[in-house]
Amino acid sequence: MTQPSTLEKLAILADAAKYDASCASSGTTRRDSKGSKTGKGIGSTEGMGICHAYAPDGRCISLLKVLLTNHCIFDCHYCINRKSSNVRRARFSPQEVADLTMAFYRRNYIEGLFLSSGIIKSSSHTMEQLIESARILREEYEFRGYIHLKTIPEADPELVRRAGLFADRVSINVELPTVAGLTRLAPDKSAPRIAGAMDLMAGAIVEGRDARRRFRHAPRYAPAGQSTQMIVGADAASDAEIMTKSSGLYGAFGMRRVYYSAFSPIPDASAVLPLKRPPLMREHRLYQSDWLMRFYGYSLDDVHAAADPGGMLPLDIDPKLAFALKFRDRFPVDVNRAPRELLLRVPGLGVRAVNGIVSARRMRRLDLADLARLTQSLTKVRPFIIAADWRPVILADRADLRAIVAPRASEQLELFA
Repeated sequence: MTQPSTLEKLAILADAAKYDASCASSGTTRRDSKGSKTGKGIGSTEGMGICHAYAPDGRCISLLKVLLTNHCIFDCHYCINRKSSNVRRARFSPQEVADLTMAFYRRNYIEGLFLSSGIIKSSSHTMEQLIESARILREEYEFRGYIHLKTIPEADPELVRRAGLFADRVSINVELPTVAGLTRLAPDKSAPRIAGAMDLMAGAIVEGRDARRRFRHAPRYAPAGQSTQMIVGADAASDAEIMTKSSGLYGAFGMRRVYYSAFSPIPDASAVLPLKRPPLMREHRLYQSDWLMRFYGYSLDDVHAAADPGGMLPLDIDPKLAFALKFRDRFPVDVNRAPRELLLRVPGLGVRAVNGIVSARRMRRLDLADLARLTQSLTKVRPFIIAADWRPVILADRADLRAIVAPRASEQLELFA
């Protein structure tokens, strides 16, 4: 049988990697390649295996996103690469991954690598191959670009720990939000083992940071932390259950990001899977709720309060607006007097707008014209605030308030601008 060419393998393994959403490269400083003529290189292009992520400063960062192999000894029902799946298989060696990464990097196509894999032979063997790919890049090619390694919780703990020596970010997918869902759809995986690997990595990251503070030449250890991903809609978990799981992951393991990936039907799907994918808006509402907890001071109970009695977030309005409509007695708030944490609860006011309000009101009392310059949707903000020249009607008396402030369908993806 003819072996596929490098280009054919790249087409297969890049396509197989597209289902993993946890590859954003935020949270780390750029490492410049020692061999670069300018010392800097920001690349962005379209092509097989190249995905785009955004750093906190807004830079677009291009990554080679690929699997080491799509062969797998596991049989997770939701995975296109499961052992019972009838897909074309391919495999890179660690040397091929390193050479391919450097070829893309030298052409200024990418700034880094996201590398995951199916399980071949054993979890530990696969983890060794992933680490070897990163080791070749770091030690033999002196690559200083971004590397994100997907670690395997079933592998030897020492191998899981070693991944952080070569990667900027590591990730271990929790896969599904409930133990029941994981047991049913991924029988080869263990929720306690996944949690144990996350705990091991969290401890190693803390130890690495402590060593860097005490010893000047201590090696950098996973400076961008760890992330994870959950599949949404493959099981019966509600949005409330998903956010409860996310809150626990952030609290227990210092997770930098939890990614939510709407289940997508796959060819030759198992009969236990749903026939349709959930609405993409559901995935978006989960991300919005995640941001409310991480950046807006909302508690898990607050997010639960925005959901309906069945634990599902409304799809027609964002969770911040849903919370405000449910607790109308907490509004309006005076933009000239309210503390920052209360201003962050106002629908339509994002972190940037609130910071602008807090700064500007030190110099003068703010009116609606001032707020119009600081926000994108004064219509959405106005019913929930008091300004120097504005006081709304009592919110409890407005039965039509939801219709007034709810965005049109074309505006549904705008929330925190």
